[in-house]
Amino acid sequence: MVSAPLAAVDTGAPSKDRLRLWIRLLRAARTIEGQLRERLKTEFNSTLPRFDVMAALYRQPEGMLMSDLSRYLLVSNGNVTGIVDRLVSDGFVARTRRDGDRRTSIVSLTETGIAAFNRMATAHEQWVDTMLDGVSPSDARALSSMLKTFRSEWEETA
Repeated sequence: MVSAPLAAVDTGAPSKDRLRLWIRLLRAARTIEGQLRERLKTEFNSTLPRFDVMAALYRQPEGMLMSDLSRYLLVSNGNVTGIVDRLVSDGFVARTRRDGDRRTSIVSLTETGIAAFNRMATAHEQWVDTMLDGVSPSDARALSSMLKTFRSEWEETA
């Protein structure tokens, strides 16, 4: 359990309101993530980390260094290496050496990987849209903007 039940949180102080917000954000994220994990597994025989790696590589068509990929995804090099190895084996990712340097490699999506990611990304977007259909487009934009501001402020102090 991550915290006390929401009903037990006194709403008198601003810190309590922020705690309630955190609990609700966490619950929403975990619920949505759980659904996405299950649907990726069921419909595409894939995992969320695999989808995340493919999404990062899709955004960088020229490819990424493995170290940059792990830093971008906020995971260890070891975690990314295992996922990339499987994606290479499946033909979705290509690994090339960086300017003859045998110690570093650049990874990028193959044409097959791009096509597979496009199918998954389309379904992923539809799933999220359905799960959040109770949120109006204007509220979605406002919440997204607020969270982007928070992220920018938080990252500057980290």
